[in-house]
Amino acid sequence: MNPSEPPRSSPPPPAVELAMLNNELAQLDARRSQLLVRRAWLLSAMQHPVAPRAHAVTAPRAAAVAPETSRRGAQNALLVLGGVLLAIAAIAFTLVSWGSMGIGGRGAVLATITAAALLAPVALLRRGLASTAESVASLALVLTVLDAYALRQVALSDASGTGYAAGAAAVLAALWAGYGRWLTALRLPLPLAVACAQLPLGLWAVTVSPGVLPLGWALVATAAFDVAVAVAVARRAVRVSATVGAVVAGGWAGAIGVLESAAAGSATGALLSGVLLAAVAAVALGWAWRTSEGALPMATAAGFALTAAAGGLLRQVFPAGWAVPAYLLAAIAVLAVLAALAATGSGLPRPMARGLALASAAVHTGAVLVTLPLLAIVLGGPAETVADGIWQGEPSDVHSAIGSVLLPVDFAPAPVVLLLAATAPLAWLARLRTAPRPTVADARRADLARGLSVALVWAALLTVPVALTWAYPVAVAYGLALTLAVLALSTRRSAALAPVALGCALVGAGSLGALALATRPATFTVLGVLVAALAGAAVVTRAGDAVRAAQAVAATFFGCWLVLALARAAELSWHGAGLALLVVPAVACLIAARTAGRPASGASSPADGSSAAVGPLSHPLTLALEVAAAVAAAGAVLLTAGRLPMLSLALALTGVIAAGTAIRPQRRAAAGTLAVVLFVGASWARLAASEVTLPEAYTLPVTVPALVVGALRRRRDPQAPSWTAYGPGLAVTLLPSLSAAWGDAHWVRPLLLGLAALVVTLVGARLRLQAPLVLGGAVLALVALHELAPYVAQVVGALPRWLPPAAAGLLLLTVGATYEQRLRDARRLRESLGRLG
Repeated sequence: MNPSEPPRSSPPPPAVELAMLNNELAQLDARRSQLLVRRAWLLSAMQHPVAPRAHAVTAPRAAAVAPETSRRGAQNALLVLGGVLLAIAAIAFTLVSWGSMGIGGRGAVLATITAAALLAPVALLRRGLASTAESVASLALVLTVLDAYALRQVALSDASGTGYAAGAAAVLAALWAGYGRWLTALRLPLPLAVACAQLPLGLWAVTVSPGVLPLGWALVATAAFDVAVAVAVARRAVRVSATVGAVVAGGWAGAIGVLESAAAGSATGALLSGVLLAAVAAVALGWAWRTSEGALPMATAAGFALTAAAGGLLRQVFPAGWAVPAYLLAAIAVLAVLAALAATGSGLPRPMARGLALASAAVHTGAVLVTLPLLAIVLGGPAETVADGIWQGEPSDVHSAIGSVLLPVDFAPAPVVLLLAATAPLAWLARLRTAPRPTVADARRADLARGLSVALVWAALLTVPVALTWAYPVAVAYGLALTLAVLALSTRRSAALAPVALGCALVGAGSLGALALATRPATFTVLGVLVAALAGAAVVTRAGDAVRAAQAVAATFFGCWLVLALARAAELSWHGAGLALLVVPAVACLIAARTAGRPASGASSPADGSSAAVGPLSHPLTLALEVAAAVAAAGAVLLTAGRLPMLSLALALTGVIAAGTAIRPQRRAAAGTLAVVLFVGASWARLAASEVTLPEAYTLPVTVPALVVGALRRRRDPQAPSWTAYGPGLAVTLLPSLSAAWGDAHWVRPLLLGLAALVVTLVGARLRLQAPLVLGGAVLALVALHELAPYVAQVVGALPRWLPPAAAGLLLLTVGATYEQRLRDARRLRESLGRLG
C-alpha cells in the first residue's frame, strides 16, 4: 500500500445502506405527492380562473362541492324534455287546431316541419351532437304518425279505420327502418320500426275476416318476421324489440290455436287449428335451432304446441270424455319422435331435445293429476260405504260397492291414462339400461324410474274393476292378488322401488279391507291373507330395516283388524273385543323379544367372530313392534273403559305384557315402570268397581311395594337419598290420608293416621333418615292440630280482640331486632377483617 494515497473508505454494512435507501425513497415519495397536489390545483385553476392575488398562490384548503349529476345527464334530460314538449305541441296542433287553419293547412305545415325534423339530425350528427340528433329524430318519428293521421283526415276519410291503420303502420315501419339504416348513428329508429311492424298483419287480418284463425296466422307470420330479425340483426336494441315481439305474437297465436282446437266440433276445425299450432311450433323450433339463448323455453313451447295440435286431432277420433288420453298419446308421440331421432344418430341439439321432453313430461304430469280424483274415489269409496254398517250383504257389483255418483263410463279413461303415463318412466328406464357406462347416479335414476312405473301401473290396474263394472267377488279376488303382487315387489333390495311398492300395497290393502267388510267370508279371507302376507314379507324382505319395520307394523295393524272382526262375529261386546284385542300386542311383544339383540341388516359382525348370529329379523324391527304393540294395547284398554271390571282386567293383562317386556335389561326401566303403573291402575279400577271409597285401599298397595323397592335400592347404594328411596312411597299414603282426615268428623282415621305418622317419625329418627322424619313429623303435627283445632278456636274466641294484632306486632319487632343484630355483627366482622389486611 502506498503511504501517499488516501485511505479508501469501506462500504457501509448492508443494514445501514438499506436504511439509507429507504429514507431517500421516502423523501422522493413525499416530494412526488406534493407535486401531484400542486398539479391538480393548477388544473382546477385553469378550468375555473380566479383573480390573481398579491401573495403566493397556495393550494385550496377545502375541496369544491361535487355536482349531483354529470353534464351529459343534464344535457340528455334537457333534450328529452324538449322533445316531449315539442311532440305534445305537434299533437295539439294536429288534433286541436290553432286558430282558423283547417286540417289541410295544418297537414301541410306539419309535413314541412316533419321533413325539416327528419333532415336536421344529418347536420347535427356532422357536428358531433349525437344526443341532440337523437332527440330531434324521435320528434320526427312522432311527427310522421301525425302526418299519417292528417293524411287520412284530408284525403282518405272514407277508408276503413282498421285497414288504414294497418297500411299506415306498414308504411311507417318501412320508413323508420329506412331512416335508421340511412342514419346508422341513431339508436331509436330501428327498434321502433320493429315494434311498429307488429301491427300491420294483425290489423289487416281483423279487417279481412271476423274469425280468429286468420288473426292467428297473421300473428304467426309476425312472429316469424321477428325471429328472422332477432337472428339476423346484431344490434342489441333491435334484437330485444324483435324478441319481445316474437314472444308476444307467438304466444298469442298459440293461445288462439289451443282454444280453437279445444272448441273444435269437427275434424276439419281440429285440423285447421292443428296446422296453426304446427306453424307456431315450427317458428319456435326454428328460433331454438338458430340461437343458444332461450332455446330451452322455445323448444318447450314448441312441444306444447305440437302436443295440443296432435291431441286435438286425436280427440275427434276418441269417444266423448277421452280428451285426456288423446293429449297424452300426443305427448307420447313427441317422446317417440325424439327417441327415433336419437336412435338414427340425427338427434336434435340438447337444449331443443330437453325442451320437447320437458313439455311431454308436463303433459304426462297433468294427465296423472287429472286422474287422481277418480283414483281417490276408488280407494276411499268402500270406507264411506261401510260407514253405515258392516256385513250388509254382497253388492251387485264393485261400482255399487264404492257408492260413487259417477257412472262407470266416467272411470273408463282412468286405467288408460295411467298406463300411458307409465310409458315415460319405462322409456327412461330402457334408456338408462342401454347406457354404455352406467354410473351410480344412473343406477339411482333407474331405481326411481322403476318406482314411478310401478306406482302408475298399480294405480291403473286398481281402477280396472270399477271401469269395467266387475262383479263383487271377482273384484275382491283381483284386488287381493294385485296387493300381494305389489307387496312381493316391496321385498326386493331397492332404494326407491321397495318403499314405493310398499306404500302402494298398504294403501291398496286398506281400501281392499274396507271393501271386504261387505260380507263375512270376504272379511276373514282378505284380512287373514293380508296378515300372513305382511308378516311373511317382514321375514323375507331384503329392502332394509325401514321397509321391514313398516311391514311388521302393518301386519300388527291388520292383525288388530282381524281380531276385532272375529270378536264382532262372535257377538262380543266392545269390552270383550278389547280383551280379545290384547292378543295382538302380546304376540307382537313376544316376537320383539325374540328379535331383540340381533344386529340390524348391514351391521358388521364382531371382529373376533364371536357372537350374535345375524337372523332374518333385525333390531329396528324390535322397536317398531313394541311401539305397535303399545298402540294396540292402548286401543284395547280404551275399548274396555266403559266397564270398570273389564278395565281392571285389561290393565292387569297389559301390565303382564309390560312385565314380560321388562325382563330384557334394555327395557327394564321403561317397561318395568309401565308395568307397575298398569298394575296399580288395575287395582284401583277393581276397587272402584267394588265401590271402595277409602283412600288407603288405593294408596297402601302402592306404598308397600314402593318402600320395598326403596329399601332394596338403599341396600345396593347406601348413598342414595332417603327422599328418592322412601319419599314417594310415604307421600302416596300419608298425604291422601291427611286430606281425608281433615274432613273426617270421627276419631278413628285421625288416630290411626297419627299412630302411623308417629311410627314413621320414630323410624326416621332411629335410622337418621330425613324423608321419614320430616314427612312423619309434619303429618303428626297436622293431625294433632286438627284434633286441637276446636279447642284452639274456643280459646281464641275468649281472648280480647286486641291480642292477636299485638302478638303479631311483637313478633315482627322481635324478628326485626334480631335481623338488625345480625347485620351489625356482620359489619363488625368485615371491619375486623379489614384491619387485619
